[in-house]
Amino acid sequence: MKKIGVSLLSLGVAIGVGLGSIAVIDSAHAGWTPRKPIEFVIMAGKGGGADKLARFIQSIIEKHKISPKPFIPINKGGGSGAEALSYLKSHAGDSYVVMATLNSLYTTPLRQPGLGVNIANFTPITRMAEDTFQLWVNSDTNINSVEDYVAAVKKAGPKAWKMGGTGKGAEDSLVTAMLSKKFGIKMTYIPYKGGGKVAKELIGKHINSTVNNPSEQLGFWDAGKSRPIASFTPKGKMSGKFAKIPTFAELGHGDDMVYYMQRSIIAPNGISADVQAFYVDVFDKVYKTKEWQDYMAKKGLLPGWLTGKALTDYFVVEQAKHAELLKASGEMK
Repeated sequence: MKKIGVSLLSLGVAIGVGLGSIAVIDSAHAGWTPRKPIEFVIMAGKGGGADKLARFIQSIIEKHKISPKPFIPINKGGGSGAEALSYLKSHAGDSYVVMATLNSLYTTPLRQPGLGVNIANFTPITRMAEDTFQLWVNSDTNINSVEDYVAAVKKAGPKAWKMGGTGKGAEDSLVTAMLSKKFGIKMTYIPYKGGGKVAKELIGKHINSTVNNPSEQLGFWDAGKSRPIASFTPKGKMSGKFAKIPTFAELGHGDDMVYYMQRSIIAPNGISADVQAFYVDVFDKVYKTKEWQDYMAKKGLLPGWLTGKALTDYFVVEQAKHAELLKASGEMK
């Protein structure tokens, strides 16, 4: 299975291109400012990583008065983000809508071609970071290693072992498929509308494991209620508390168990260049705040600023990789 993500070298080049794009756009088109509140659509339910991140960004914008009009978070997580994608498509040319994305930006249009969504048509604003995934179990279990986990899943059987995740054919299900293929295990995948709900179901012992993002499990981990087993990241990428979680590679399970979640902002097709420049400038200011830099470090996010055509190109390449993953997992023919 091919690794999802980008190399440090290519990321560095892309960041340079993205930052250069801001300077060009910002100086050339500095005329538009909003005259009413902006809808900040979140293509996931409340309580998950995408929801928490978008609402935190909104709080930074408000605190530092970065925008003359407020950003209003609106959750549209139905159909693994299909609701949000359809909404954005229907608002072509609307200067007052932006959307916080996750990897269902790639997978949902692939799994639901009837939506008629071409993600390359949306207006790129920025990629703020790349989020990560870890394998989690309830701390009341005796599972302390990948070997313990595999043995427990095999002993329970595919019907009894329940893996919670966000959406069918979405990010969590793809990571679950990676686990199943790698270790020859089978389990029942139970989809929920948001990662926050998934995390609570694990603590309530309604499911047996999750592949939650760090921000979704951090509170429970701090409280001693959940336990990370391994991280789906390359060696040496995580910092702070999350650096203590071993990667699958460090545990001797190869370099292919890596998967990232892009945390990006896009806008509808058909908005003007000066509107796009306004939003790029807003999120650039957010990105440079101490609050955002601290948030990335605390929540296990990897820095990843990217904008302009480089961001659209990134989306297209990643969607092609996700098509391969969906086919390998049986989610798409």
